[in-house]
Amino acid sequence: MSGLLDVGARALMANQVALQTAGHNISNVNVAGYSRQSVVLEPVQGQFTGGGYIGKGVNVATVLREHDELLTRQAAAAQSVQASDSVRAQRLMQLQNIFTGGTQGLGASINDMLNSLGDVVASPTDMTARTVTLTRMDEMAARMRSAAAQLQELGYAVDQQLSSDMDRVNTLAQNIADVNEQIASAKGNGQTPNDLLDKRDQLIRDLNRYIQTTQIPADDGTMGVFVGGSQALVLGNTAASLSVRESQLFPGSAQRALYFTPPGGSPIELTSDLLGGGEVTGLMRFANTDLTDAGNLLGRMALGIGATLNAQQAQGLTLDGAAGSPLFSLPTSMPGYSSNPATAGSVTFANAAAFAASDYEVRFTTPPGGVVVRLSDGQTTNVANFSTGQVVDGLNFQFTSVGVAGERVLFKPFSSAVSSIQALVKSPRDLAAANPINAQMGTSNAGTLQLAELKASGPGFVAPPLGDTASPPAFAGGIQLSFTAAGTYDAIDRGSAPPTTVLSGQSYVPGQPITIDGWSITLQGTPHAGDTVNVGNALDPQYGDWFTRDAGNAKALMNLRDTRLFDDSSLADGYASLMAQVGTRTQSAQYAAQVSGSIADNLEASRTAVSGVNLDEEAAKLIQYQQAYQASAKVLQIAQNIFDNLISVVGR
Repeated sequence: MSGLLDVGARALMANQVALQTAGHNISNVNVAGYSRQSVVLEPVQGQFTGGGYIGKGVNVATVLREHDELLTRQAAAAQSVQASDSVRAQRLMQLQNIFTGGTQGLGASINDMLNSLGDVVASPTDMTARTVTLTRMDEMAARMRSAAAQLQELGYAVDQQLSSDMDRVNTLAQNIADVNEQIASAKGNGQTPNDLLDKRDQLIRDLNRYIQTTQIPADDGTMGVFVGGSQALVLGNTAASLSVRESQLFPGSAQRALYFTPPGGSPIELTSDLLGGGEVTGLMRFANTDLTDAGNLLGRMALGIGATLNAQQAQGLTLDGAAGSPLFSLPTSMPGYSSNPATAGSVTFANAAAFAASDYEVRFTTPPGGVVVRLSDGQTTNVANFSTGQVVDGLNFQFTSVGVAGERVLFKPFSSAVSSIQALVKSPRDLAAANPINAQMGTSNAGTLQLAELKASGPGFVAPPLGDTASPPAFAGGIQLSFTAAGTYDAIDRGSAPPTTVLSGQSYVPGQPITIDGWSITLQGTPHAGDTVNVGNALDPQYGDWFTRDAGNAKALMNLRDTRLFDDSSLADGYASLMAQVGTRTQSAQYAAQVSGSIADNLEASRTAVSGVNLDEEAAKLIQYQQAYQASAKVLQIAQNIFDNLISVVGR
């Protein structure tokens, strides 16, 4: 009789556990990371009798956790990559919004500034036209400063998010260590703590959202969690910490780096290439690469436009006959950043047309020599001796004290160049609209020579010599082009008596500029032998106040819009090129986020197919185990009736 009662009791208890497990599955159906559990039943060893083995019921062997370790790890890794791509795409969208088009964009202000010079060319003495041009210059500088300020704000927001993420990472790491300790203790009873394992897996998945990790299980049931390839973030019940701050390789550069600090140890800077995925990695990539590149593009444009306009302004004359002063305030040099304070280096700006929007590293391989690395594409330039300077991409790298072998110096020539740009010329009279030179055709010319263009063309400009102010003058001044034939000419310096021939037998090609002493003249037509063209100093008294009505330099300023400055883009199209580069990068990041998101979703669906709770299946199990429970109760009821009848018979 006791055997039947034992069978019924065991069956009742086993089915109760099965019902409880199914209910546990149903109640956790919406809990992230929960793995479905199922009861494993086993028969109790039968009792031997002369009639054979008699069954003694059922026992619960264990509660099994439906879990696939490979799928779980793959899903966590894919989620990490997706988080990195997603946060970078979001930040790039914000970056793209800074560089907008339309009438309120920076590109419109550049074009408005250049187009306004057309009115100055048409009427050089019109103060209103000059004032409008200076106002446009001031507006362009203000929009550049505004864009730079927005980039700084975006960088600040990224730093705040990185700080918040680091707090979350360190909290998750400590929680994993705590759960490790609980699991190790629970493993001593010989059974698997399913819910604790789910909790730890979910914590690891949450951690991978911020930074990608690898996991290695230990014999005691704990899980080691590693970052950056081999740094133990969690080992047993001990957790290290992570932080983001400025790179120790380049102090002062604002270059962000991830640091690993072991318990009781010193911070170790991790190599960014080993970080894998995660929101932290995506934010650091955006801050150190995308945001830096955008700042370099903006800075290069500001320096290129400002330096080019300043150079042309310096070639002209104001209404008062003075040489033009700079239109924009621009930095003249930028420092290098090195972990060794003794290494003093700087970069100066030599040629705006050759600028590349990039940061640079100087690496001393054989001091005082080494290489200059353009970080945007990794292109290197070998340098024999940095002490004497080296021009790369229009930048002159110079060191007053060079570094030791293996030392690296970071240069950021463009990223901070925009924040302080200002329009300097305030008075319309100070706009250097006039050419510093004048040209006149000889009065006895017999050919068809015509003046097409006259301008001060670049560095090294030397104005033609002034004429003698005596009456009558002893010498005329200026430079005379005297044609000896239709295709040849001599250049004669008439700044003294007698005149001096400075160039002889030069070839003349119609429409091709003739350049002398930093100024150029372009002629059309065919000359006859003996024809002359006189190029004089605009301030020569013989020309009076002619320079106040001249707009040759204003025309040269306006024509700068077609100058090739930015990767074969013209000055006027530079902003469009910037927008295109930022837009292309944003679209690429969005596509990467879509692809990685799809992969992550598919792997999570595969994991859920194994570990997830199916409510229909659990409902069917409830009915199954309910019926089994009722049947087990019926066994007990029958055993009780038999026992009662037996007692009643014996009692008689």
